[in-house]
Amino acid sequence: MVDCVVKDWQGADAGTATLDLSVASEDNAAHIVHRAIVRQMHNARQGTLSSKTRSEVRGGGRKPWRQKGTGRARAGSNRSPLWRGGGVIFGPKPRDFAVKMNRKERRLALRTAFQSRVDDMVVVQGFEEQLSAPKTKEVLSAMQRWGIEPDQKVLMITAEKSDVIHRSVRNVPSIKLILATNLNAYDIVLADRLVVTSAALEKIQEVYSA
Repeated sequence: MVDCVVKDWQGADAGTATLDLSVASEDNAAHIVHRAIVRQMHNARQGTLSSKTRSEVRGGGRKPWRQKGTGRARAGSNRSPLWRGGGVIFGPKPRDFAVKMNRKERRLALRTAFQSRVDDMVVVQGFEEQLSAPKTKEVLSAMQRWGIEPDQKVLMITAEKSDVIHRSVRNVPSIKLILATNLNAYDIVLADRLVVTSAALEKIQEVYSA
């Protein structure tokens, strides 16, 4: 169980929130989080890369020259992999890169990765009402008040979809906005800082608790 300080829009302390998730043991934590990230990256691959072998390229039906007597090396096809325009030896073919991982292990890895970032996490009150219209400048100013540097990669987690927040941060390349129900280990580990609304923190514990 970890107690997190909740900050308001102005950056002042506005209470505390409790984060209590069941996580992996210290001996297995790094291993299971690594497996979850490798699985996610592999499953994101399309696997559509394809090259043609010598049997698939066009041409090559006639022997280029007779077997003996020319002084040149013997050749049976002008689509040999040794020739320009020939097929590819052991080239890539469409394949499925999917890696399986049990659902309980995936959720355990997610909880472990999330709770391991407590020191880099900023819990804030819901700030959608503070934005009367999409304002990127106001959100960036608020993040500085929360102690986040401009050059840091930020993962912002909210409980519900908000068009105002989305339009305020979509042009900032260092900020990624996701919902609490769409958490993934890769984004959690990649970010330098996590900005989590108090409602999103409750949602995470409700959805991902063991």
